Amino acid sequence: MLDYARLAPGEAADRVVVTVTFLQMKLPESPAAPGLPVVFPEGAQLERRQLSVAAYRQIYDEVGAPWLWWLRRVMPDEMLAQHLANPAVATHLLSMEGKLAGFFELESSNWPDVNLNYFGLMPDMIGKGLGTKLLRAAIQAAASMQDHRAGPVRRARRLTVNTCTADHPRALPNYISAGFSEMRRAREIWDIPRRLGFRIPDRLRA
Repeated sequence: MLDYARLAPGEAADRVVVTVTFLQMKLPESPAAPGLPVVFPEGAQLERRQLSVAAYRQIYDEVGAPWLWWLRRVMPDEMLAQHLANPAVATHLLSMEGKLAGFFELESSNWPDVNLNYFGLMPDMIGKGLGTKLLRAAIQAAASMQDHRAGPVRRARRLTVNTCTADHPRALPNYISAGFSEMRRAREIWDIPRRLGFRIPDRLRA
């Protein structure tokens, strides 16, 4: 467990048990290979944004609340600010008619591997066909990442992601359909502070 996620002495928490599935995808070597551009509905816009801590927390909380996204909620502001300022971290926002619809976050700290740290839609945007398109856009964004350090330009080699049984039930099938393959599974126990206000499904309680 990350140090900042440990409970304070005497802190009330809900114990949750999840199965985490770790997945990977080999990215195309040619810059022309990622595929046709993703066509979103009219009025949609996808852009990379450098977010403030407050803006990031609002998006993270709204998108992740139904799926028990809690680690970034307890991450100290200073640590989160350093993370967001890292050049290896790229946050992309999807909006519909100027309203936030979803986001994804890529991180290339383990270059040439890229990790899809977070991916999700706003609750009222689920079921509108945007998830598949946004995932394709995330894969293409990862495939187009480059390393310009000493030597010839290198492209990203592999995209990794993980999902768990607290996520939307279609998350894992959608990753598989998009071309990810399962590497391994692991059982994890989370002690989620009750102060965060999550509604814990009975199926996940330890």
